[in-house]
Order: sequence, then structure tokens, then C-alpha cells
Amino acid sequence: MSFIPGYGDTPVSPDEADALLPSIRELLGEPITKAGIYDLEQAVQEEVAEELVIPVLEGELKIDDLVSDFFLRELHQKLYGDTWTWAGTYRKRELNIGVAPELIAVELRNSLETIRYHWEHTEDWSARELGIAVHAEAVRIHPFVDGNGRTTRLLADLVFLAAQGTEDLWQYVWELDKVRYIKLLQQYDQHRNPKLLAEFIGVSPLEE
Repeated sequence: MSFIPGYGDTPVSPDEADALLPSIRELLGEPITKAGIYDLEQAVQEEVAEELVIPVLEGELKIDDLVSDFFLRELHQKLYGDTWTWAGTYRKRELNIGVAPELIAVELRNSLETIRYHWEHTEDWSARELGIAVHAEAVRIHPFVDGNGRTTRLLADLVFLAAQGTEDLWQYVWELDKVRYIKLLQQYDQHRNPKLLAEFIGVSPLEE
């Protein structure tokens, strides 16, 4: 089975494309298109986001819970587990972005622990910058076969909410200039400072 050209931004090999679950293949029918898969994934993402925002707002999910490799893998599994067999597992092949597969587990854990430590022991970052730091660092490592962007943006949303601690809550606005966004992510890879990227990504009041 092969996908039509242009499916996603991350290359998907034929072997990984075959990891689409049989139930989803049957549901979508042939040919499997980018649009069909995207619609399914988007519906799941909206459900997962709604499911997780409540415990964040109620204080049941805190920064220590969210900024961890365990939670990131669990989140990826929630988003893609009903569609792909590789959901929640680290990629095993090289890409033109991200760290080498054998380094993913250790680097992701160490990086997120460093971010958590920085937040707890310094006053350098705002809540807005913390969420973007988590997102940018996870994108830099690129731990999964696919879905890295959507998973880490949702994680950033949750971390941003958890870190604010105010009645007037804000959320990120992810509709943005993609070319500039990618350039800022690349710059982050060099200096590991989330401030410029956080300034670029807008915010709006949290919808009721």
C-alpha cells in the first residue's frame, strides 16, 4: 500500500505505511488518502484535548506529570493508538531531522528533566515560554515516526495551561507563518532558548 504524494511533512516508508491498522483500512476504503487519515486523526485529537484539559485545569495533572517522556509517549499513544501500530513507540530509523534513534530515549528524558528543573529553580521563563520550550525540544529530538508536531503542540498547550495558575487563562494560536516557524525552530536547535519562538507564536484567551 502507498499513500498519495504529499502525505504529511515527515517521510513515511512503505513498511511504516503498512502499520495502518486493518480496521482503519476497512473504514477508509481504497485508495487511502491523506485527507481521510487526517480527518480521523483530527477528530481523535479534539477528543483527547478535551479529555486532558479538565484534569489540567483542576490541578490533577501538574507540570511534573506533563513534562516527562512517559507522558509524551502516553499522549502519542492516545492520539494515534486507534490508527497506527507504531503509536507511542520511538522511531527506529534515521530521518533528516531529529536525533539518532538509539539516542532518543535518553536524550528525551534528560532534556525534559532539564526543562523541568529550569522551571522549578529559575525565573527565566514565563508560562508561555515554558510550553514552547517543551514543544521545541521534543520537535528537535523528533522521537516518533509521525505525529511529532501535533503531539508536541498539544503537550505545549497543556503545559502552558498548567503553568499559568491564574483565572484569566490563555492558549497558543497555532495558525502561523510556517516558513518563519520552521526557521525559528531551527534557530532553537542552536541556542536552546525558547523566547524568540514564544514571542512569534501568538496567544488568545482560553475559550470557555
